[in-house]
Amino acid sequence: MPRRSLARRSGPGTGNEFLLRCLAMNETEMQGGAPPAAPEPAEAIEREAGLQRNLTPGQLAMIGLGSTIGTGLFLGSAISVKLAGPAVILSFVGGACIAVTMMWALAEMAAAHPAAGSFGLYAEMYLHPWAGFAIRLTYWLCMMVVVGSEVVAASIYCKFWFPATASWIWIGLFSLVILYVNCTSVGSLGIFEYWLSMVKVVTIVAFLILGAALLCGLGFPKVGFANYTAYGGFLPNGWSGVGLGIILGLFSFFGIEVVGSTAGEAADPKAAVPKALRRTLVVLVLFYVGGLALIVGIIPWTQIGLVESPFVRVFQIVGIPAASHIMNFVVLTAALSSAVANLYFAARLAFSMARGGYLPAVLGRLSRKNMPVVAVLASAGGMAAALILSKYYKDSLFVYMIGLSTFGALFAWLMTLLTHLVFRRFHKRQGRPYLQLGPPGPWPRSWGWEE
Repeated sequence: MPRRSLARRSGPGTGNEFLLRCLAMNETEMQGGAPPAAPEPAEAIEREAGLQRNLTPGQLAMIGLGSTIGTGLFLGSAISVKLAGPAVILSFVGGACIAVTMMWALAEMAAAHPAAGSFGLYAEMYLHPWAGFAIRLTYWLCMMVVVGSEVVAASIYCKFWFPATASWIWIGLFSLVILYVNCTSVGSLGIFEYWLSMVKVVTIVAFLILGAALLCGLGFPKVGFANYTAYGGFLPNGWSGVGLGIILGLFSFFGIEVVGSTAGEAADPKAAVPKALRRTLVVLVLFYVGGLALIVGIIPWTQIGLVESPFVRVFQIVGIPAASHIMNFVVLTAALSSAVANLYFAARLAFSMARGGYLPAVLGRLSRKNMPVVAVLASAGGMAAALILSKYYKDSLFVYMIGLSTFGALFAWLMTLLTHLVFRRFHKRQGRPYLQLGPPGPWPRSWGWEE
């Protein structure tokens, strides 16, 4: 019996649809037949209907920034500097070049098919149903871990002010707040995330202004540009250090793909999503490349440690009182902002898989305000795990959870680029118009550009 007939007999959204879908795909491949037919674009988009479309382009961009700019920029940037020295500037430029390719690919597909399933749904449509299932399930599980790691980080920052308070109290409190924000309405979530992300944006802009003034001697004693070459040259660790820095730099751009999932709830997705992706990437490049360029120019790269944030060092040099308290507040809001945005994305992936029959149908249900509350609660498993494990791994839990989550983002990017190749080929052969963002180039098939 054909797979579609089985699905109809079971009825959309029944508990048996997931088992029937897996059985049909497995039997087809074991018999050496053609792979199961992917859903038509209109059919795939329609099955994820029902979500509110209230997010503005500004809120979309802030959700992307909230997911991407976490504690890594403020605390983890020192690791990249240790690997590459002043040439960390080149490392992050290289990471940005890879990120812009992924941004073009995702924006083109999101404009053509605005849906909450994002790159996972596109992989199902253009590659194979199993590909769409694998990428969404992998990324969903990794996002759960990321959300858990961010609430653990938030509890660590609170110890700066309240060292005697147990971590599990902060983890439980922040988890309740994050769940509430993700269950109310998408408009309220967008506003909450907008202002949380604004704290990070204002802090980084202030850092860029003060750092440039220090470097050039505008109102402060001039630091000059000697630190770029004074300690082993611009490439103290050679090009191998730059290469390692590119890997870490690429990780710093992970999270921008969250904007693709907001297409299912954007007011005008065909225009808003590409605009939000472009805006997010431009801001990220400015913040990362500009921020690190100022850091290695003001502070000798050999003096940048892994314990103290280089941002705190610069604010202290400027003479801002209570710089450590200010930065602790900033990284706390950064962790909470990232947790809110990533739980949003994780819930939409679970919702998409449930509507496609890959997870129990209850995860695809919407509340009276058209919010996937059940999917949000199921995606909060990472916070529940963090609450329990914080008693047993007090000092190492954050590192372990971050390590587990890195694979999912890399896998998602690779699959997105592969899907985009097929997306372009399909639209060209069918003569269907689509929004083209990537310019033509000499190796179009490798970069997902026009042939």
